Amino acid sequence: MSGLLASIKRNCKVYFKDKAMFFSSLITPIILLVLYVFFLAKVFKDNFGKSLEGVVCSDKLINGMVAGQLCSSLLAVCCITVAFCSNMLMVQDKVTGARADLAITPAKRSVHALGYYISTLVTTIIVCGVAACCSLIYIACSGWYLSVGDVFLLLSDVVLLSMFGTALSSVINFFLSSQGQMSAVGTAVSAGYGFICGAYMPISFFGKALQNIVGFLPGTYGTSLVRYHSMAGTLREMSAMGWDSSVIESIKDSVDINLYLFGNKVEVWVSYLVLVLSIVALVGVYVLLNKFVGKKRKK
Repeated sequence: MSGLLASIKRNCKVYFKDKAMFFSSLITPIILLVLYVFFLAKVFKDNFGKSLEGVVCSDKLINGMVAGQLCSSLLAVCCITVAFCSNMLMVQDKVTGARADLAITPAKRSVHALGYYISTLVTTIIVCGVAACCSLIYIACSGWYLSVGDVFLLLSDVVLLSMFGTALSSVINFFLSSQGQMSAVGTAVSAGYGFICGAYMPISFFGKALQNIVGFLPGTYGTSLVRYHSMAGTLREMSAMGWDSSVIESIKDSVDINLYLFGNKVEVWVSYLVLVLSIVALVGVYVLLNKFVGKKRKK
Protein backbone atom coordinates (compact mmCIF):
# COMPACT_ATOMS: atom_id res chain seq x y z
CA MET A 1 0.00 0.00 0.00
CA SER A 2 2.84 2.40 0.83
CA GLY A 3 4.36 1.73 -2.59
CA LEU A 4 1.06 2.55 -4.31
CA LEU A 5 0.61 5.77 -2.33
CA ALA A 6 4.19 6.78 -3.12
CA SER A 7 3.59 6.13 -6.83
CA ILE A 8 0.37 8.17 -6.85
CA LYS A 9 2.02 11.01 -4.95
CA ARG A 10 5.01 11.01 -7.29
CA ASN A 11 2.86 11.07 -10.44
CA CYS A 12 0.61 13.86 -9.15
CA LYS A 13 3.64 15.92 -8.13
CA VAL A 14 5.25 15.52 -11.56
CA TYR A 15 1.97 16.46 -13.28
CA PHE A 16 1.32 19.58 -11.22
CA LYS A 17 4.99 20.55 -11.35
CA ASP A 18 4.79 20.67 -15.14
CA LYS A 19 3.04 24.05 -15.27
CA ALA A 20 2.57 23.96 -19.04
CA MET A 21 0.80 20.58 -18.94
CA PHE A 22 -1.33 21.47 -15.94
CA PHE A 23 -2.48 24.90 -17.10
CA SER A 24 -3.08 23.71 -20.67
CA SER A 25 -5.37 21.01 -19.25
CA LEU A 26 -7.04 23.54 -16.98
CA ILE A 27 -7.50 26.28 -19.55
CA THR A 28 -8.71 23.99 -22.35
CA PRO A 29 -12.21 23.42 -20.88
CA ILE A 30 -12.63 27.15 -20.27
CA ILE A 31 -11.58 27.98 -23.85
CA LEU A 32 -13.99 25.34 -25.16
CA LEU A 33 -16.80 26.81 -23.07
CA VAL A 34 -16.14 30.28 -24.50
CA LEU A 35 -16.04 28.90 -28.06
CA TYR A 36 -19.26 26.95 -27.47
CA VAL A 37 -21.01 30.03 -26.09
CA PHE A 38 -20.01 32.31 -28.96
CA PHE A 39 -20.25 29.88 -31.87
CA LEU A 40 -22.71 27.12 -30.97
CA ALA A 41 -25.13 28.83 -28.60
CA LYS A 42 -26.92 30.73 -31.37
CA VAL A 43 -27.15 27.60 -33.54
CA PHE A 44 -28.68 25.57 -30.70
CA LYS A 45 -31.02 28.43 -29.76
CA ASP A 46 -32.26 28.80 -33.35
CA ASN A 47 -32.85 25.04 -33.56
CA PHE A 48 -34.87 25.06 -30.35
CA GLY A 49 -36.80 28.11 -31.54
CA LYS A 50 -37.78 26.40 -34.81
CA SER A 51 -38.79 23.17 -33.10
CA LEU A 52 -40.96 25.07 -30.60
CA GLU A 53 -42.91 27.20 -33.06
CA GLY A 54 -46.44 27.72 -31.79
CA VAL A 55 -45.48 26.77 -28.23
CA VAL A 56 -45.40 29.40 -25.48
CA CYS A 57 -41.83 29.41 -24.19
CA SER A 58 -39.89 32.08 -22.30
CA ASP A 59 -36.39 33.20 -23.30
CA LYS A 60 -35.12 32.03 -19.91
CA LEU A 61 -36.34 28.49 -20.56
CA ILE A 62 -34.80 28.40 -24.04
CA ASN A 63 -31.53 29.83 -22.71
CA GLY A 64 -31.57 27.23 -19.94
CA MET A 65 -31.99 24.43 -22.49
CA VAL A 66 -29.20 25.79 -24.68
CA ALA A 67 -26.88 26.23 -21.69
CA GLY A 68 -27.56 22.67 -20.54
CA GLN A 69 -26.84 21.24 -23.98
CA LEU A 70 -23.66 23.30 -24.41
CA CYS A 71 -22.28 22.42 -20.99
CA SER A 72 -23.06 18.73 -21.37
CA SER A 73 -21.13 18.72 -24.66
CA LEU A 74 -18.19 20.45 -22.98
CA LEU A 75 -18.08 18.07 -20.02
CA ALA A 76 -18.51 14.94 -22.15
CA VAL A 77 -15.50 15.90 -24.28
CA CYS A 78 -13.35 17.18 -21.40
CA CYS A 79 -13.65 14.00 -19.35
CA ILE A 80 -11.96 12.11 -22.19
CA THR A 81 -9.50 14.63 -23.64
CA VAL A 82 -8.23 15.77 -20.22
CA ALA A 83 -7.73 12.12 -19.22
CA PHE A 84 -5.55 11.56 -22.29
CA CYS A 85 -3.59 14.72 -21.53
CA SER A 86 -3.07 13.76 -17.89
CA ASN A 87 -2.08 10.20 -18.80
CA MET A 88 0.70 11.42 -21.08
CA LEU A 89 2.97 11.19 -18.04
CA MET A 90 3.01 7.41 -18.54
CA VAL A 91 4.40 7.89 -22.05
CA GLN A 92 6.81 10.63 -20.98
CA ASP A 93 8.30 8.32 -18.38
CA LYS A 94 9.04 5.80 -21.15
CA VAL A 95 10.66 8.49 -23.31
CA THR A 96 12.82 9.92 -20.50
CA GLY A 97 13.74 6.52 -19.08
CA ALA A 98 12.00 7.19 -15.76
CA ARG A 99 9.90 4.05 -16.26
CA ALA A 100 13.06 1.93 -16.34
CA ASP A 101 14.28 3.58 -13.15
CA LEU A 102 10.95 2.86 -11.45
CA ALA A 103 11.20 -0.78 -12.51
CA ILE A 104 14.22 -1.37 -10.26
CA THR A 105 12.40 -0.17 -7.14
CA PRO A 106 10.93 -2.75 -4.72
CA ALA A 107 7.36 -1.94 -5.85
CA LYS A 108 5.82 -4.39 -8.32
CA ARG A 109 5.06 -3.44 -11.90
CA SER A 110 1.32 -3.73 -11.18
CA VAL A 111 1.68 -1.16 -8.39
CA HIS A 112 3.23 1.39 -10.76
CA ALA A 113 0.51 0.66 -13.35
CA LEU A 114 -2.23 1.21 -10.78
CA GLY A 115 -0.41 4.34 -9.60
CA TYR A 116 -0.58 5.81 -13.11
CA TYR A 117 -4.30 5.02 -13.35
CA ILE A 118 -5.28 6.51 -9.98
CA SER A 119 -3.10 9.62 -10.32
CA THR A 120 -4.49 10.26 -13.82
CA LEU A 121 -8.02 9.82 -12.49
CA VAL A 122 -7.37 12.27 -9.63
CA THR A 123 -5.94 14.98 -11.91
CA THR A 124 -8.70 14.45 -14.48
CA ILE A 125 -11.43 14.80 -11.85
CA ILE A 126 -9.81 17.99 -10.54
CA VAL A 127 -9.66 19.63 -13.98
CA CYS A 128 -13.11 18.40 -15.01
CA GLY A 129 -14.45 19.52 -11.62
CA VAL A 130 -13.29 23.04 -12.42
CA ALA A 131 -14.95 22.73 -15.85
CA ALA A 132 -18.17 21.54 -14.19
CA CYS A 133 -18.16 24.54 -11.81
CA CYS A 134 -17.68 26.93 -14.75
CA SER A 135 -20.50 25.16 -16.59
CA LEU A 136 -22.87 25.45 -13.63
CA ILE A 137 -22.08 29.16 -13.32
CA TYR A 138 -22.89 29.61 -17.01
CA ILE A 139 -26.17 27.69 -16.62
CA ALA A 140 -27.05 29.84 -13.58
CA CYS A 141 -26.46 33.01 -15.61
CA SER A 142 -28.52 31.69 -18.54
CA GLY A 143 -31.51 30.04 -16.85
CA TRP A 144 -31.28 27.93 -13.70
CA TYR A 145 -33.83 25.14 -13.25
CA LEU A 146 -31.60 22.45 -11.73
CA SER A 147 -32.26 20.90 -8.32
CA VAL A 148 -29.62 19.81 -5.82
CA GLY A 149 -30.23 16.24 -6.94
CA ASP A 150 -29.62 17.18 -10.58
CA VAL A 151 -26.30 18.79 -9.68
CA PHE A 152 -25.25 15.74 -7.64
CA LEU A 153 -26.11 13.36 -10.48
CA LEU A 154 -24.36 15.60 -13.02
CA LEU A 155 -21.16 15.62 -10.94
CA SER A 156 -21.48 11.85 -10.48
CA ASP A 157 -21.70 11.48 -14.28
CA VAL A 158 -18.52 13.58 -14.63
CA VAL A 159 -16.67 11.30 -12.18
CA LEU A 160 -17.93 8.17 -13.96
CA LEU A 161 -17.00 9.51 -17.40
CA SER A 162 -13.58 10.55 -16.04
CA MET A 163 -13.06 6.96 -14.90
CA PHE A 164 -13.97 5.76 -18.39
CA GLY A 165 -11.65 8.30 -20.03
CA THR A 166 -8.79 7.34 -17.71
CA ALA A 167 -9.29 3.62 -18.38
CA LEU A 168 -9.47 4.17 -22.15
CA SER A 169 -6.38 6.39 -22.20
CA SER A 170 -4.47 3.91 -20.01
CA VAL A 171 -5.05 1.09 -22.51
CA ILE A 172 -4.19 3.19 -25.58
CA ASN A 173 -1.21 4.99 -24.03
CA PHE A 174 0.24 1.64 -22.94
CA PHE A 175 1.27 1.02 -26.56
CA LEU A 176 2.78 4.49 -27.12
CA SER A 177 6.50 5.05 -26.72
CA SER A 178 7.34 8.42 -28.31
CA GLN A 179 6.35 12.08 -28.21
CA GLY A 180 5.23 11.89 -31.86
CA GLN A 181 2.83 9.03 -31.19
CA MET A 182 1.54 10.83 -28.11
CA SER A 183 0.84 14.04 -30.08
CA ALA A 184 -0.84 12.13 -32.92
CA VAL A 185 -3.19 10.25 -30.58
CA GLY A 186 -3.96 13.40 -28.58
CA THR A 187 -4.86 15.29 -31.75
CA ALA A 188 -7.03 12.45 -33.06
CA VAL A 189 -8.91 12.13 -29.77
CA SER A 190 -9.44 15.90 -29.41
CA ALA A 191 -10.71 16.25 -32.98
CA GLY A 192 -12.74 13.09 -33.35
CA TYR A 193 -14.19 12.07 -30.01
CA GLY A 194 -16.67 14.95 -29.79
CA PHE A 195 -18.26 13.89 -33.08
CA ILE A 196 -18.53 10.15 -32.50
CA CYS A 197 -19.99 10.51 -28.99
CA GLY A 198 -22.64 13.05 -30.03
CA ALA A 199 -21.15 16.03 -28.18
CA TYR A 200 -20.61 18.32 -31.17
CA MET A 201 -23.56 17.09 -33.21
CA PRO A 202 -26.53 15.10 -31.87
CA ILE A 203 -26.55 11.47 -32.96
CA SER A 204 -30.16 11.97 -34.03
CA PHE A 205 -28.76 13.94 -37.00
CA PHE A 206 -26.85 10.86 -38.22
CA GLY A 207 -28.21 8.23 -40.58
CA LYS A 208 -29.84 5.16 -39.05
CA ALA A 209 -26.90 2.88 -39.86
CA LEU A 210 -24.38 5.28 -38.30
CA GLN A 211 -26.63 5.76 -35.27
CA ASN A 212 -26.58 2.00 -34.66
CA ILE A 213 -22.78 1.86 -35.03
CA VAL A 214 -22.26 4.76 -32.62
CA GLY A 215 -24.68 3.02 -30.25
CA PHE A 216 -21.98 0.42 -29.57
CA LEU A 217 -19.57 3.07 -28.24
CA PRO A 218 -19.68 3.52 -24.42
CA GLY A 219 -18.87 7.23 -24.66
CA THR A 220 -22.22 7.79 -26.38
CA TYR A 221 -24.04 6.68 -23.24
CA GLY A 222 -21.84 8.87 -21.05
CA THR A 223 -22.71 11.93 -23.14
CA SER A 224 -26.41 11.08 -22.94
CA LEU A 225 -26.29 10.82 -19.13
CA VAL A 226 -24.49 14.14 -18.72
CA ARG A 227 -26.96 15.81 -21.09
CA TYR A 228 -29.96 14.29 -19.34
CA HIS A 229 -28.96 15.63 -15.92
CA SER A 230 -27.79 19.02 -17.20
CA MET A 231 -31.18 19.57 -18.87
CA ALA A 232 -33.39 17.77 -16.32
CA GLY A 233 -34.57 21.01 -14.71
CA THR A 234 -35.76 22.56 -17.95
CA LEU A 235 -37.59 19.36 -18.88
CA ARG A 236 -39.39 19.36 -15.53
CA GLU A 237 -40.33 23.00 -16.04
CA MET A 238 -41.84 22.16 -19.43
CA SER A 239 -43.91 19.41 -17.84
CA ALA A 240 -45.03 21.76 -15.03
CA MET A 241 -46.13 24.32 -17.64
CA GLY A 242 -48.43 21.71 -19.14
CA TRP A 243 -46.50 20.98 -22.31
CA ASP A 244 -47.65 17.96 -24.26
CA SER A 245 -45.55 14.91 -23.41
CA SER A 246 -44.98 14.21 -27.11
CA VAL A 247 -43.28 17.62 -27.50
CA ILE A 248 -41.01 16.93 -24.52
CA GLU A 249 -40.13 13.47 -25.83
CA SER A 250 -39.38 14.99 -29.23
CA ILE A 251 -36.91 17.38 -27.59
CA LYS A 252 -35.30 14.50 -25.71
CA ASP A 253 -34.92 12.61 -28.98
CA SER A 254 -33.40 15.59 -30.80
CA VAL A 255 -30.66 16.21 -28.19
CA ASP A 256 -29.83 12.51 -27.53
CA ILE A 257 -31.28 12.34 -24.04
CA ASN A 258 -33.27 9.45 -25.48
CA LEU A 259 -30.95 6.96 -27.15
CA TYR A 260 -32.10 4.22 -29.49
CA LEU A 261 -30.31 1.06 -30.57
CA PHE A 262 -31.87 -0.72 -33.55
CA GLY A 263 -35.08 1.18 -32.89
CA ASN A 264 -35.28 0.23 -29.21
CA LYS A 265 -35.13 2.95 -26.56
CA VAL A 266 -32.19 2.64 -24.15
CA GLU A 267 -33.19 3.20 -20.52
CA VAL A 268 -31.08 5.36 -18.19
CA TRP A 269 -30.05 2.41 -16.02
CA VAL A 270 -28.81 0.60 -19.12
CA SER A 271 -26.60 3.60 -19.97
CA TYR A 272 -25.08 3.44 -16.48
CA LEU A 273 -24.59 -0.32 -16.82
CA VAL A 274 -22.84 0.03 -20.18
CA LEU A 275 -20.51 2.71 -18.82
CA VAL A 276 -19.66 0.78 -15.64
CA LEU A 277 -19.05 -2.50 -17.49
CA SER A 278 -16.86 -0.66 -20.02
CA ILE A 279 -14.75 0.80 -17.21
CA VAL A 280 -14.35 -2.62 -15.58
CA ALA A 281 -13.45 -4.22 -18.93
CA LEU A 282 -10.89 -1.53 -19.85
CA VAL A 283 -9.26 -1.60 -16.41
CA GLY A 284 -9.10 -5.39 -16.70
CA VAL A 285 -7.40 -5.15 -20.09
CA TYR A 286 -4.97 -2.57 -18.70
CA VAL A 287 -4.06 -4.86 -15.80
CA LEU A 288 -3.55 -7.84 -18.11
CA LEU A 289 -1.42 -5.77 -20.50
CA ASN A 290 0.88 -4.75 -17.66
CA LYS A 291 1.02 -8.27 -16.27
CA PHE A 292 1.79 -10.16 -19.47
CA VAL A 293 2.80 -7.84 -22.33
CA GLY A 294 4.75 -5.53 -20.01
CA LYS A 295 6.61 -8.49 -18.51
CA LYS A 296 7.66 -9.71 -21.98
CA ARG A 297 8.91 -6.25 -22.93
CA LYS A 298 10.93 -6.13 -19.75
CA LYS A 299 12.61 -9.42 -20.65
